[in-house]
Parts: sequence; C-alpha cells; structure tokens
Amino acid sequence: MDTTKSRNFFSAVLILAGIMFYSLSNSTFAQEHKSACCGSGMEKDVVAMNDASGDSTKKMDMKHDMHNMKMEKQKSAATTSIVREGIINLKAIDENKNGKVFQCPMDWNVISDAAAKCPLCKMTLKEVTLSVAKKNLKENGFKVK
Repeated sequence: MDTTKSRNFFSAVLILAGIMFYSLSNSTFAQEHKSACCGSGMEKDVVAMNDASGDSTKKMDMKHDMHNMKMEKQKSAATTSIVREGIINLKAIDENKNGKVFQCPMDWNVISDAAAKCPLCKMTLKEVTLSVAKKNLKENGFKVK
C-alpha cells in the first residue's frame, strides 16, 4: 500500500474506533444516570410499572421518564415564581418592605425579593430600589402597578 492509502485506511479505523467508543460511553452513561437518579424508591410512584411484563429496561425507562417529568415541573415552578408577567406590583414583591428588590439587568421582568440568579439568562440579579426597578420596567415596555 502506498502512504496515501495507508493514511486513509488508518484514518478510517480511528474514526470507527471513535464512533464505537462514543456509542458505548453514551449508552453506559445513560444507564448509569438512570440508575443513579431513578434507581430506587420510585416504585410506589409508578403504578404502570406493575403492568410492565418484567422487562427491567422498560421499567427503568419508565422511572427515568417520571423523574424527568418531576424535574421539568420543578424547573417550571422555579422559573414562574420570579418571572413576572402582566401588570407587575413591585410593592407586593418587596415582601420584607425594605424598599429594594433584586432585578435582572437583562430580563427586566425577572424580579425577586431575595438574591438569586435569573432562570432565563442565568445572570445574578442586581439589588435596586423600587423606584429604579419601576423605571427599568417602564423603559422596557412592562406595565407596573
């Protein structure tokens, strides 16, 4: 074989080896993840699993799907709690009544009474007075009470 053909052959072998390793590591990772996050204690939460025909992979997939649904629900609840919509009442958000709130400098409608990260852009919320928060909201097209 000349050097060009041998290089091409060697490259093809390396690519195939990489694909095989990637596939194997991803399936192993998926199984480890499913075992770690969904491995025990969720049987009572999944009634449909009792109907599964003894297929442990199917049961684990069902447990993992339940886990993902719970995580999405938690993320959604966390996101909606400080992402404000409609007419924004800053005084109601200021629960500790110190005249300050934490507001995202990028997503103006993300406002909290406690230090936090923006669930939309992941920036740290900046502490501002109620009047500054109101000004920011109005300048960016939000309605404020």
